[in-house]
Amino acid sequence: MDIAALSIMMNQSKVQQSAGIAVMKMAMNNSSETAERITEMLDNNSSNLNLGSNFDIRA
Repeated sequence: MDIAALSIMMNQSKVQQSAGIAVMKMAMNNSSETAERITEMLDNNSSNLNLGSNFDIRA
């Protein structure tokens, strides 16, 4: 294999790895934001503890 082809392959591998890392960071940020929103939602709903304690069922 010549030097030019080896260099191209190494650069392509580096680009693929960088793209994979970027996608992973985006997924981690998205998960973190979702967890924060869920925590905030649960904190906001904890003030009304009687909500959902009674319900009617008809068979």
